[in-house]
Amino acid sequence: MRKILFFLLLSVATQAAVKDTIAKYHFSRYAILDDDDDCDACGCSASGGSMGFASMLNTNFVGVRYLNQQYKSSDGLYSNSAWYTENFNTLQLWARIPVLKNIQVSVLVPYHFHSRDTKTGNQRLEGFGDVTVLAMYRVYQTHRDSTIVTHTLQLGGGIKAPTGKFNETNSGSLNPSFQAGTGSWDYLLASEYILRRKQFGLNTTLNYIMKYENERAYRFGNQFNYAATLFYLHEKNSFSMAPQIGLAGEVYASNFQHGQELVNTSGDILFSKIGVEMGKDKWSFGVNTMLPIRQNLAGGNVQSQYRLAVNLNYSL
Repeated sequence: MRKILFFLLLSVATQAAVKDTIAKYHFSRYAILDDDDDCDACGCSASGGSMGFASMLNTNFVGVRYLNQQYKSSDGLYSNSAWYTENFNTLQLWARIPVLKNIQVSVLVPYHFHSRDTKTGNQRLEGFGDVTVLAMYRVYQTHRDSTIVTHTLQLGGGIKAPTGKFNETNSGSLNPSFQAGTGSWDYLLASEYILRRKQFGLNTTLNYIMKYENERAYRFGNQFNYAATLFYLHEKNSFSMAPQIGLAGEVYASNFQHGQELVNTSGDILFSKIGVEMGKDKWSFGVNTMLPIRQNLAGGNVQSQYRLAVNLNYSL
């Protein structure tokens, strides 16, 4: 059944362009991507870079997630230049499915509906984004019955397909990430380490996204994401709850067009994050929010206001 669901998800993506042995619900890999799973750099990545690519409670699942990111942008020409609001909204079909003993595959199919204010009025964008497929291999895991502290290390890689539309006109705007997709085949490297003692744990993730030039000779800059999350797992009967708090960061290299580096397209940002996920039987509901601590995006002309994620999952 799991393999059938996996291939069904891949079919949907094409048309759009280990279980824990201790308990049914437990803290799963709060993980990957970043990211920047979609159109990246200062805005419209499908998962918001460091918002994660996995459920907190369900190791293997299929579900839906809503992401909202709000930004303000200005041309910065004058001290009193106007600031405009940008709203990036994404509805995702996402899943994490075991295919072999130590290998899990995550699939993410995003649909974007963005809007922003401009000098000439409100601009809207809607459509499927870039589909991401990521495989993670469990390199090491401590036997839970042999020690008080457990360790888990996973390494993996993936690919992002250009199923979302890239609008060359928008690439010349102040925030070039107002896109449904990058228009390029991009590749991901990811790692995850989990340290856990009883109900408490620390999850750390690193991932790097390598982006390539699209058919319009535009290339988004490579992206590095990192995160550290403290969590506490409460389980009683069929009910589970996992509050978490942590830090997450993203570093963007400069974009290029026709081989020329574009100024004010690189940057970095550090977020605080807090959230909780609750599960009952095979269902779980989660909410996470991220607030910027410090940032330097697009030469200071783009400012992140917040990120918010809400998800509903069904455990496989």
